[in-house]
Amino acid sequence: MSMAFILIKRNIKLFFKDKGMFFTSLITPAILLVLYVTFLGNVYRDSFTSNLPNSLKLSESIIEGLVGSQLISSILAVSCVTVAFCSNFLMVQDKANGTIRDLRISPVKSATLSLSYYVATLLSTLIICFAATGICLTYVAIVGWYMSLADIFFLFLDILLLVLFGTALSSIINFFLSTQGQISAVGTIISAGYGFICGAYMPISSFGEGLQKIISFLPGTYGTSLIRNHTMQGALAEMQNQGIPTKVIEKLKDSLDCNLYFFGSQVNIGTMYMILGITILVLIGIYILLNKSKKYNC
Repeated sequence: MSMAFILIKRNIKLFFKDKGMFFTSLITPAILLVLYVTFLGNVYRDSFTSNLPNSLKLSESIIEGLVGSQLISSILAVSCVTVAFCSNFLMVQDKANGTIRDLRISPVKSATLSLSYYVATLLSTLIICFAATGICLTYVAIVGWYMSLADIFFLFLDILLLVLFGTALSSIINFFLSTQGQISAVGTIISAGYGFICGAYMPISSFGEGLQKIISFLPGTYGTSLIRNHTMQGALAEMQNQGIPTKVIEKLKDSLDCNLYFFGSQVNIGTMYMILGITILVLIGIYILLNKSKKYNC
């Protein structure tokens, strides 16, 4: 375990020492927040007001709280996975510059080496994502705060699970990469595409029925919905307290992906956690098997 700890410490230090990887990872949530506030804020406001009957009016505070909560849920859902890929690129860089050969001829077990990459990626990503969460919560506190202590607790739990998912997924994909060019290509694809397929950039309800069914098989979709539920729950509850009918609120939840459906059946919160948890275990298992297979082939 002492060797694993040394390698984990080494990987974390190298990640934060590499200004390119570190600032790319850290600045992504901040840039997304600025872009969302600047370009999508009005779109989200119009979306909320258009789903309300003309006879019903909401206070500006609630509308801003809803908009802010949706913005940060989208940012955090994407960042947990994209930052994990950035953090895990060290594993590929070690292959590209030949460091991995030096490590493997040393008395370090293959399992210890693989574990060190996974844990270091997990810890580095959590540090950045929790810091991004603090920035996002500060923004919500400024525009309209309706979150409870329980909401914040579950939000951090959601982020932990999504980071575990992102770390396991990136570990599997990066396992097959070995050059800087491959790093750039995969990084670009993940950054550009993941937000769409997980429902962060555009609500799944806005896609066609066929695409909605395909996306319902992707575990990242449920991670996004969990974060969205726990960031928006307080504002939605306040809407109900102000007399907004339950049917209107449920319609709003459907349009925001707080309510998800699998072939017509609504997926509850507990099932979302189960799907995400099982997926994490399966991906970690695949990562372990890949490393054992490589060791056997060597």
